[in-house]
Amino acid sequence: MANRCDICNKGRLVGNKVSHSNIKSKTVQRPNLQRIRAKVDGSTQHLRVCTRCLRSGCVEKAL
Repeated sequence: MANRCDICNKGRLVGNKVSHSNIKSKTVQRPNLQRIRAKVDGSTQHLRVCTRCLRSGCVEKAL
């Protein structure tokens, strides 16, 4: 299962962790995904949504 938001398609960010002696090692930042029940086209579905989409109101939660 991909670590990706179902709404905005936000995924992981890959970069380098750089030490004081300039040794580089790979590091990964993953989005804060929450598994929620949401209304999609009138029906209820389980979605993996990032917290930015939840906060901005891109998703209507199902009760």
